[in-house]
Amino acid sequence: MAFELQKLDYAHDALEPHIDAKTMEIHHGKHHAGYTQKLNTALEGSDLEGRTIENILINLDLSNNAVRNNAGGFYNHSLFWKVMSPKGGGKPSGELAKAIDESFGSFDSFKDAFSTAAAGQFGSGWAWLTVHSGGKVEVCSTANQDNPLMPNVGQGGTPILGLDVWEHAYYLNYQNRRPDYINAFFNVINWEEVSKRYSENK
Repeated sequence: MAFELQKLDYAHDALEPHIDAKTMEIHHGKHHAGYTQKLNTALEGSDLEGRTIENILINLDLSNNAVRNNAGGFYNHSLFWKVMSPKGGGKPSGELAKAIDESFGSFDSFKDAFSTAAAGQFGSGWAWLTVHSGGKVEVCSTANQDNPLMPNVGQGGTPILGLDVWEHAYYLNYQNRRPDYINAFFNVINWEEVSKRYSENK
């Protein structure tokens, strides 16, 4: 079966003022839709057709740029929409909060590390919080539409939180002020969803 563009769990304007409606409309309806369509085209007739997106990424031939770019774009955005919510913000609790404290010392230290990874990613890319088998969490960044599920990309592990730092994700509202966009992202993080993904993948 072909991959389909997921529907958002909230309206385009639901994340305002942190992420504006026009950006959401273009980002989801044009960019993510484009990755989805191009991924299906790249997979058609290949031995990758019919596999899960995770299986495709974990076993990816990194020289296959059509699949690399579009499978990454499809997966990354699918995660991105889910880890944001109009009722987001605050801090994680439970097992995830404990894992963050163990890896970073405190939530504030994690926030600094994640923000530094996002701000320091040169050009287009993503910042990630990943979980490894056993429950350890790490922060890293990747270029373009790469992610840590791909072989020898980032620090490995399963992404449970991702921030898109491509200019199309923020430029209409923030222009060149990427740090302001990164800071705003913390107001919409759906920690309940991130915690769920932590528990499922630790």
